[in-house]
Amino acid sequence: MHKPVKDCWFLTGPTASGKTVAGIELARRLDAEIISLDSMTIYREMDIGTAKPSGEQRSAVPHHLLDIVNPDEDYSLAAYLDSAHECVREIRSRGKEVLFVGGTPLYLKALLRGLFEGPEPDWEFREQIKEEVAKVGVEALHERLQQVDPLSAAKLPPGDVRRIIRALEVQRATGKPISHMQLHFDEGQPAESCKVFVLNWPKDLLLDRIESRVEQMFAAGLLDEAQGIREKFSDLSRTASQAVGYREVFALIDGEMDEAAAKERVTIRTRRFTKRQRTWFRGLSECRMVDRASDDDLATIVEQIAKDGIA
Repeated sequence: MHKPVKDCWFLTGPTASGKTVAGIELARRLDAEIISLDSMTIYREMDIGTAKPSGEQRSAVPHHLLDIVNPDEDYSLAAYLDSAHECVREIRSRGKEVLFVGGTPLYLKALLRGLFEGPEPDWEFREQIKEEVAKVGVEALHERLQQVDPLSAAKLPPGDVRRIIRALEVQRATGKPISHMQLHFDEGQPAESCKVFVLNWPKDLLLDRIESRVEQMFAAGLLDEAQGIREKFSDLSRTASQAVGYREVFALIDGEMDEAAAKERVTIRTRRFTKRQRTWFRGLSECRMVDRASDDDLATIVEQIAKDGIA
């Protein structure tokens, strides 16, 4: 079991909300070092598609947990938490504040509330379940979870196939419902007692920012980057191979779609992902929304976050 981190700062938000730039300014304001809160920037070589902080940005403020594994290596949430806790200790030994910056909600929740690890993944079982879903549909899978773990079934919508499979996997391996083992994981703290800030843009503006970001990624050489990754790492990990942007560009490389279709698909998947992110953030009691409407408000936003977090 991993315990929550204590007295750290968090700056999060959906994809394309401006976390990197705002995080650097906030870190300067707090005299903090930044720990990445992103499940994709951990991978080496995957720079453009993950909007990884540039070398210049990293030199402005120390960053941690970037470029720590190759794209063909599996990397678990538990491994991330081990590394994050170690980074927190090291940063505090230097007398600095700790600021997590990124947009992976599951990482955020585990850092705030702790984590029950459970058994190792059973990939054969997962593949069997996926084949079953393809035949009978997600509703039947949800009904199966209802039979063995009604508490988890009540919390998880039928479309959340990944987490439903994990719940079934844990019950199969341990004989106990995962909902009984991770009750602490659902116990949140009031926002006023935490320093967790979510950059919150109006939906229409965020969609515009996503479209601009996709265009910028392709213009910056995402296709060449993906080709280089494919040549260097022939067998990507399950997580890396599904990364938004890369999966579509790999399909482009394989001739399955043209560039216009790839851009459209990346945009659509990113929109869907940001919708899920925002749902997660709204569901975490620790989060405080920070409304934004323009990049021009950066200095004001950073100052307000710093004041609210110290108060």
